[in-house]
Amino acid sequence: MRCSRQLPMPSKPGYGRGREHNMTPRKGLQLETILNTAAAIADTKGLEQVTLASVAAELGVRSPSLYNHVNGLPELKELLATRGLKLLNDRFAAAEKGAPKGERLLAYADAYLAFAEECPGLYELTLKSPAGGTDLQQELASSLVAKMIEAMQTLGIRGEEAIHAVRGFRSLLHGASIGQKGGFGMPVDVKASIHFVLNSYIRGLVVAVDESSRTD
Repeated sequence: MRCSRQLPMPSKPGYGRGREHNMTPRKGLQLETILNTAAAIADTKGLEQVTLASVAAELGVRSPSLYNHVNGLPELKELLATRGLKLLNDRFAAAEKGAPKGERLLAYADAYLAFAEECPGLYELTLKSPAGGTDLQQELASSLVAKMIEAMQTLGIRGEEAIHAVRGFRSLLHGASIGQKGGFGMPVDVKASIHFVLNSYIRGLVVAVDESSRTD
């Protein structure tokens, strides 16, 4: 599943610039087309630019036409959040194929950061706590966490310690996602820096768990 698609090209002067311009209604408008367009706006212009008016303008329809498919902007963003979580799950599944169990965390990290870079709007929507989301969003978010916990368990990190470790891991990934957008100015490979930090974090966890087991 792609993050989005390219925004439609103007078919005549004024197309996609606002409702005050004449528009040719799109026949057979589908929900998938609406979501593709909204995702493209979120990823290229910023999540705050996703409105019913902006989506309708890009599609060459008027805002009320969208209500045949979504019950307002909140539902549209909920659907985009679900798309983002599905896509991230797909990328995790692809990343773990062929990755040795001891290297799954780094494989997940690469998949996570690639998603954050390629789909910044959808990524932002996946950051909110799933507790207030739909049942499907909670299921998808839980699946991501379960994969990371399982990867921690292969390293001997279990129980509450695995949950603590995953929280730290996710925090590092989010910080790295900000840095890879241009937050690091020194001429050193950013991906290499991220791998160095994550490997150091993982090794530290393994050592800490090993020392804890010896003292118990």
